[in-house]
Amino acid sequence: MKTSKNEKMRTKAMQNKKRQKAYKRAVYFILFLILFPLTSDRIFSEAKFSKEEISFNGFRNPSIGLEYRKGQYSIHGGYYVTNFESNITTRFYKFGTSYWFLPSDLSFDKSGNPSAFYLGVSYGNGINLEYENKSALMLESGYKWFIWKGLNFRLGVIGLYAQGESAKLNPTPGISYSIFF
Repeated sequence: MKTSKNEKMRTKAMQNKKRQKAYKRAVYFILFLILFPLTSDRIFSEAKFSKEEISFNGFRNPSIGLEYRKGQYSIHGGYYVTNFESNITTRFYKFGTSYWFLPSDLSFDKSGNPSAFYLGVSYGNGINLEYENKSALMLESGYKWFIWKGLNFRLGVIGLYAQGESAKLNPTPGISYSIFF
């Protein structure tokens, strides 16, 4: 009987250590999200954003759906899929906002539509598996690269935090087509 109590105590201690590590990672990630954009666009910027943009997002980042950007801020909504484990797809409805900074002219056609870094915060509502009907906070950071005219690729990372679940960190590739006005 003492062995089972000791095992339970060790298991609980290990779970607490994992939660503490996840919490520290989340705090560092949030600090980065807050502090980096406050100064970086003033120092490194070489291109300018268009006034407005609508993106049709075809894969995962920020979601399969629509995004509207005005100046350096955007809002988006759609369907988000991710794989925390191989061959197991977790799905969410996702709505959020992003801040764009450090625009640069890296497209192949020199269309004037700048590639840029972004930071985002989103609300996710789980659709299946252990996240079904659970609310999630999603924090993301990455880079949107315009390839040709409105076609662009994104590569980023997302931190997902839901009550009763361990924090998850995942890559977020994406492909979109944007219209500027």
